[in-house]
Amino acid sequence: MRVVVTGSSGHLGEALVRVLRAAGDDVVGVDLLPSPWTDLVASVTDRAAVRDALAGAHAVVHTATLHKPHVGTHSRQDFVDTNVTGTLAVLEEAVTAGVGRVVVTSTTSAFGRALTPAPGEPAAWITEAVPPRVRNVYGATKVAAEDLCELVARDTGLPVVVLRTSRFFPEGDDADDVRAAFADDNVKVNELLYRRVDLADVVSAHRAALDRAPALGFGRYVVSATTPFGRSDLAQLRTDAPAVVARLFPDAPALYERLGWRLFPSIDRVYVNDAARADLGWTPEYGFRTALDLLAAGRPPRSDLATAVGAKGYHAVPTGPYTVR
Repeated sequence: MRVVVTGSSGHLGEALVRVLRAAGDDVVGVDLLPSPWTDLVASVTDRAAVRDALAGAHAVVHTATLHKPHVGTHSRQDFVDTNVTGTLAVLEEAVTAGVGRVVVTSTTSAFGRALTPAPGEPAAWITEAVPPRVRNVYGATKVAAEDLCELVARDTGLPVVVLRTSRFFPEGDDADDVRAAFADDNVKVNELLYRRVDLADVVSAHRAALDRAPALGFGRYVVSATTPFGRSDLAQLRTDAPAVVARLFPDAPALYERLGWRLFPSIDRVYVNDAARADLGWTPEYGFRTALDLLAAGRPPRSDLATAVGAKGYHAVPTGPYTVR
């Protein structure tokens, strides 16, 4: 299958190109930045370049985007140009080229303010049914792009699946107080409980979406590690998250003590991947349990793919905690 991957020089784009090529697919990588994983250096806002890339393609995986770390360095118009206009160009050119399916990478940031309950309320249970309440231009443009995906899919019959992925980047947390209080791996393993997914599982979700897109027509799914929590845990997660974790994972406190790690005292939201697992036939391999087992064996708490891709950063010069790209 000939697959076009936009954003091929990024974290997810590189990982997808690596895995799809290893599986025998003919992959065309498109990105503004040159890399070993990019065949065409161009913007997704360049219709002619997108048209050329899609010639003869059977599928598109559209990961190219401006991210949350760009909010402080790029204008709102930049976000609209890349995230909205660029997505529309990919969708419409895919229709014209007769591409059979499109998978679009979105973000759980689309939920915005819905992710932060008021003081005294239980943690939020985040499924596809939760209406977005956008917090910034990143979330606003990703929601707009998602809506364009649905519109084009309904109007033209192009199969489109949107994946709202949770955190999978390897860079340090963007909150100064979190970086000061917790070791980086400590943060990321904690987040696997409720708001993070391993890069290898993000790739497998996209591959599953490619397989299922023609049968689904259109779909929008939360992609995150499978949470161990249930609705009955939500109130206590806000007040004493470590107690909930100790009940579900009796070996965790001793391992954390040995590592000098701590659990977050409170958890404010829980991402639920039930629909993605059911509709896409997706089986994520990495979660909190997996991370504990890897740590106990003296291994890094992540997939080999995530290690191989590594950190890329978001800016040409250092910006806050983000690495140089």
